[in-house]
Amino acid sequence: MGRGPGARRPVRALLGALVLAVGLGTASPAAAAPSTAPGSEAPRPTADPAAPTPTAPLPGGPPQGSAPGGVTVGGEGLDTRGTAVVDGAPPLPDGVAAAGWLVADAGTGDVLAARDPHGRYYPASTLKTLTLLTLVHRLDPGLVVEGTVEDESVEGSRVGMVAGGRYSVALLFQALVMQSGNDAANALARVAGGTAATVRAMNARALELGAFDTVAGTPSGLDVAGQSSSPYDLALVFRELVADPVTAAVLTTTRAQVPGVEGRSAGFEIQNKNPLAGYPGGLGGKTGFTDAARHTFVTAAEREGRRLVVSVMGTENRPLPAADQAALLLDWGFAVPAALGGVGRLVRSAA
Repeated sequence: MGRGPGARRPVRALLGALVLAVGLGTASPAAAAPSTAPGSEAPRPTADPAAPTPTAPLPGGPPQGSAPGGVTVGGEGLDTRGTAVVDGAPPLPDGVAAAGWLVADAGTGDVLAARDPHGRYYPASTLKTLTLLTLVHRLDPGLVVEGTVEDESVEGSRVGMVAGGRYSVALLFQALVMQSGNDAANALARVAGGTAATVRAMNARALELGAFDTVAGTPSGLDVAGQSSSPYDLALVFRELVADPVTAAVLTTTRAQVPGVEGRSAGFEIQNKNPLAGYPGGLGGKTGFTDAARHTFVTAAEREGRRLVVSVMGTENRPLPAADQAALLLDWGFAVPAALGGVGRLVRSAA
C-alpha cells in the first residue's frame, strides 16, 4: 500500500466490516486479506503465493503503509521514511544501520524514535509472532499432533519433526518461537484448519490490532510476493505477546524436550535461539532471515517497571547483527525520560 501525494481524509466508520469475526474458514492463500477495505481509496494489499517468490529486497525500498483513507497509524509524526526522535532525547546510538526500526514504551505506547516505521518490509520469521498471537488461544495446548512427511520436508529452518512423531501443541508453540521451526508452523496451521484458514485468521488478527502494514501469506514467514510487516506492526504484535502470561512464558522458555520416534529419531533437547536472552530484563525476542527480508528482529525488555519494545527490519549483520542493534536501541530507550512522551503512539486496536 503506497502513500499517495494527495491530502489524507479521516477514516469514517473505521473497520466496521474489516474486523468482522473472520473465522478459520476456507480460502486460498492468495486471498490472505480482504481485497478492499471500507472507506479505503485503494484495494488492500494481498499476498500472492502464485507469483514468483521474491529473492531480494524490493528495489528502491518497500512501499509505505497506511490505514484506510491514508491515515498514518500512530500519528502524523510517524509519517516519515526517515528518522523521527522525541524532542529532548539523547543522541541516537551509533551502529543502528537497519533500514527500518522502532523503539517504544510498551506501557504508555509512546514511540520514542523510529526510522521508516510504516515501511512494508518482508518480515521473515518475525511473522511467527503473529502466528503465535493468532493461534495460541485457539488451540488446545494438550492436543497431540502427528508429524507428516510435509512437516518433515518443509523448506527453511526446522525443529526436527518427523513423520509419525507425536508432538503436543504446547511443544509446537515453543518450537515455533525457540527454534523458528517452519515444520512447527506447518503443523500448527494444519491443526487450525489448514494454511489458508490460518493465514486468513492472521490477517484478521492484524487488522484488529491496527497493524495495517501487515499482510500474511504464510504461517512461517517464508517469503511470498506481497507479504509484509513493518517496524510499527511488529512492535504492536510483540507488545501483545509480552502482556499475555501464556505467550510471555513461551517467549522466555529456555529449553524444551522433543520426543523421539522409534526407529526414526532419538529424543533431543532444543534451546531458545533468542540472541538477547541474556539482556538485563529481557522479555524474549524473535529473529528472522530470508534472502528478500535480510535480517529482522523484534524484542522487549523491562527495567524498574518500564517496558520497551524494539523492532529492527531490513538490515545486514555487519557492522552489527540485528539483535545488537536492537540492544543499542533498548539501552538508548531506557535512557530517555518517560516524561518526554513520544513522536507517535502504539495504538491499542484498529478502532
